[in-house]
Amino acid sequence: MHSDSKIKSQVPTVLLVDDEPDILELLELTMLRMGLEVRRASNVREARQHLDKNGIDLCLTDMRLPDGDGLELVRYISAQNLDVPIAVITAHGNAENAVAALKAGAFDYLSKPVALDQLRALVKSALKLPHSSGVVETCEKSLLGHSPAIQRVRDLIERVARSQAPVHITGESGSGKELAARLIVEKSTRHDQPFIAVNCGAIPETLMESEFFGYRKGAFTGAEKDREGFFQVANGGTLLLDEVADLPINMQVKLLRIIQEKKVRKVGATEEEPIDVRILSATHHNLAERVQQGHFRQDLYYRLNVISLQMPSLREMRDDISEIAIQIMKKINGGSNTVKFSTESLRALSTYDYPGNVRELENIIERALALRLNDEITPTDLQLMPSESFRQKENSVGSSKYSLTDYLDRLEREAILEALGQTGFNRTAAAKILGVTFRALRYRMERLSITDKGGAD
Repeated sequence: MHSDSKIKSQVPTVLLVDDEPDILELLELTMLRMGLEVRRASNVREARQHLDKNGIDLCLTDMRLPDGDGLELVRYISAQNLDVPIAVITAHGNAENAVAALKAGAFDYLSKPVALDQLRALVKSALKLPHSSGVVETCEKSLLGHSPAIQRVRDLIERVARSQAPVHITGESGSGKELAARLIVEKSTRHDQPFIAVNCGAIPETLMESEFFGYRKGAFTGAEKDREGFFQVANGGTLLLDEVADLPINMQVKLLRIIQEKKVRKVGATEEEPIDVRILSATHHNLAERVQQGHFRQDLYYRLNVISLQMPSLREMRDDISEIAIQIMKKINGGSNTVKFSTESLRALSTYDYPGNVRELENIIERALALRLNDEITPTDLQLMPSESFRQKENSVGSSKYSLTDYLDRLEREAILEALGQTGFNRTAAAKILGVTFRALRYRMERLSITDKGGAD
């Protein structure tokens, strides 16, 4: 039987698309040395013919072709729903084409001149892609609810997992941004490789470069041996930059260069080393607004926000809150169904506003389980402040001796001092308790004149 009529061979087949014979020869030689089968095409028309005959496991295409461009093939594969990852080769430094390819659905991209080590890494990663029929439906088990908002998230996770494109995850605090990142990784070719989540707001600015990029022995006082940074530890896998809006400008410049060049240099080193890391980022801030305010580089925003994933708030999923609450209680209660919510308590949960989203819901349920008098959770056990009660409280504050601003400052000060007291004035640990970044806590302490001893300056 002719090879074109096969459905899938045991040896993966790569389709190379380029109109320059010398480039094609170099790519083909590299693929053959990796034990792969190769097919060639010199234009879009020939490439489509090969794709239509099946048997292609990976497509590598140049961006500029005689009868079109590589983006046409990316869109064609997507439109035909072909189970073929495609990578685009772009001109050196052409970030716009690279981003456009990733947005259109490309698996990854390479810049000319093609570095063979990066090419081999890309091919190995692409050929490990799970086929659609064999994907375990992890998202449905982890992202609860049936609302249109959460269904859109599930669908997008399914699609972006099969790419190497950077994904920027937005949403309010507690809405599950890191969970979404982990689900993307679990469904990707990198599921068995390192996943490193970094809270950018929790790292002191003076330590950022050494923490992200690593350092050589003797690079600075205290550097007694070589150390790997986040990028080296995540090599081959995925790096999540959580609270990426908190990165200082000088680190934003360095991060942009690493994303573009796919190389990193340790502090104190003279040479760069190649890295293969997929970048995911997350923040509760509006990065576009941060760009307009001059706090975040537009070019870095452009590279991080190739694909945007918006996590819905619980307020957008009110019809799902009862189901989510029941599942959370079952998980906290060790899988047992012995404790139930009363009808009134489920109604109260469904009408609450949840400024802390799912994380707050978990805390409410955990507290209710501790306070309950029997095997039924009542509204009293939940200790919620209904919307009407909150408005009455807010109105009473305005007529008291405190203005609303002073009242909220007093509450904030009390919460910070309580957290600092619990942690022996360890600000990093206190920030974790409060659910804010280290920098945010430091800013609030300065604004409220709280010293490390708890008094005013």
